[in-house]
Amino acid sequence: MRPARSIRSLRFTTVALATAALTLPLLSGVATAEPSAQRKAPHSHAKHDRLRAAAPDGFYVGTAVAGGGHHQEQDYPDPFTYDKEYRKILGRQFSSVSPENQMKWDFIHPERDRYDFAAADAIVDFADRHGQVVRGHTLLWHSQNPAWLEEGDFTEDELRAILHDHITTVVGRYAGRIQQWDVANEIFDGEGNLRTQENIWIRELGPGIVADAFRWAHEADPEAKLFFNDYGVESVGAKSDAYLALVQDLLAQGVPVHGFSAQAHLSTRYGFPGDLEQNLRRFDALGLETAITELDVRMDLPESGVPTPAQLRQQADYYQRTLSACLAVDGCNSFTIWGFTDKYSWVPVFFQGEGSATVMTEDFRRKPAFYALLNTLKR
Repeated sequence: MRPARSIRSLRFTTVALATAALTLPLLSGVATAEPSAQRKAPHSHAKHDRLRAAAPDGFYVGTAVAGGGHHQEQDYPDPFTYDKEYRKILGRQFSSVSPENQMKWDFIHPERDRYDFAAADAIVDFADRHGQVVRGHTLLWHSQNPAWLEEGDFTEDELRAILHDHITTVVGRYAGRIQQWDVANEIFDGEGNLRTQENIWIRELGPGIVADAFRWAHEADPEAKLFFNDYGVESVGAKSDAYLALVQDLLAQGVPVHGFSAQAHLSTRYGFPGDLEQNLRRFDALGLETAITELDVRMDLPESGVPTPAQLRQQADYYQRTLSACLAVDGCNSFTIWGFTDKYSWVPVFFQGEGSATVMTEDFRRKPAFYALLNTLKR
């Protein structure tokens, strides 16, 4: 349930003041964010240094939980299972967790008649022990589907039954334990057209299957908030317009759509999406919750591989402005960064020459971006 609007109006005023207060420190140099953020050992995780403790009541600060998917091809074991320092920070700093890969189809449903819940169960159990909520990710997507699904020869009825069983089984297993689900992920292309060829569900079963996915998820867990999730929808444009029109149509049909989220995989190559707040407000006006779900800010690294002070300042500015935009919107209660340490970031795997996208270095030292978030939340 949302806090009263009067409280959220106060939060908006506080954010406006915080944004103004942070502008000068971020522009004046890295040292003003944290004098030795790049030199001394990782800081304590005392309550006053925790993002989750600084957040307003009812506002969740989350991170993706690394492991699985592309990480299986890296020269390190599953971070969530084997890295004790990683787990310590994960539990202390964040009030929300998102399985980065462990709930995607190829991981959790590797064979038609077999589910593998071990990795997802471990994350949900961890969240329970640490007083965290969970964002489920994801139920209907065109990517990271198992070969048996993509290459199978199924009738429409069989394929529909497969999706229904998957959603009912997975959502039902975690009923009451997952706060938000990314039900439909990245269903539009950059021009605002449905992925009618890439997405097996839309291609074979038609656009109406999206509404069915929301209905089935709601039946499996009536308490979970059900979201659309996508990248490239931070600004007002063809893609976000397509979601706005689709959501309005689905709500008119009584389909249980509860939220819209922007992934916010940003790059300093490009300008900051200055109309992010305006765009989120459009969905808030429909009565939807909104969220930032996968924020990272990648940059072109120098030959040394070490970001310059100017790059770190720009990155911190992008993180801070994204958080401020979310805090300023009445129904934006969930803010998730896509990993908190460069040690396990997905960015270098997919963006050659780019990296340093998270708020901590590989040895868990906090960057100016971390302090930009912390100070914004405190204010």
